[in-house]
Amino acid sequence: MDYFQAIIYGIVQGVAEFLPISSTAHLVLLPKLFGWTELSNTFDVALHLGTSVAVIVFFFKEWVKLIKAGFTKPKSTDGKLFWFIAIACIPGALAGILLDKYMTFFESPLLIGIMLIVMGLLLYVFDKVSKKTFELEEIGLKRSILVGLAQILAIIPGVSRSGVTMTAGRALGITRDGIARFTFLISTPLILGDALYHVKDIANVPIEPAPFVVAILTAAITGILAIKFLLNYIRTKGFGIFAIYRFVFGGLIIVLALLNIIR
Repeated sequence: MDYFQAIIYGIVQGVAEFLPISSTAHLVLLPKLFGWTELSNTFDVALHLGTSVAVIVFFFKEWVKLIKAGFTKPKSTDGKLFWFIAIACIPGALAGILLDKYMTFFESPLLIGIMLIVMGLLLYVFDKVSKKTFELEEIGLKRSILVGLAQILAIIPGVSRSGVTMTAGRALGITRDGIARFTFLISTPLILGDALYHVKDIANVPIEPAPFVVAILTAAITGILAIKFLLNYIRTKGFGIFAIYRFVFGGLIIVLALLNIIR
């Protein structure tokens, strides 16, 4: 992979991993649209390392506080939140390990386009009808488990891990800011774990260090910017713009798939 492709992949991963628009869909479709070689396991690891750096850096102080409270004051608000996050990560982690080898079965452009639209519609509807009742600190065990279970659907490209958790959170009455922060917090161990889990696939693969590092840095920088943008934006605007993007992008992909322009 050359530097240009490494930068483009890094930007797409950094933005789409945290905005509710499906990073997997974009990474699967990008080489099909531009005729590039499909993303290798090596650079998939690099991209996930980059976004894990982004979320760790952005929420570093919060993570230190939560981890400390989780083990020293588990009954405190922060202590409970730490364990709710840990519990919510379990379904996504198990799905990633058990279903990872089946991901290629879901990489049909037509299916991706449909899922982009379907999840965009659900995100829009639940964001509009949801009552802003529960803040992050009030998320509770039941809602944590339900949000965690929703992540299983993210194995399908076009669904989006952040998109499905935010949709589930809004359906459960969690505030926009609350579910966005919860989504990013549970994504920290999941993204990092995904990268480390796939390190075994590149253990004996020759790596070009420079493009590899460029992909990590680009994904990390754009990831931090994407997190900051989303948290500021949804406080007053909602998720409508992301639903519209999913409708347009999903519709375009369906048309290209039906015309056999992408397969």
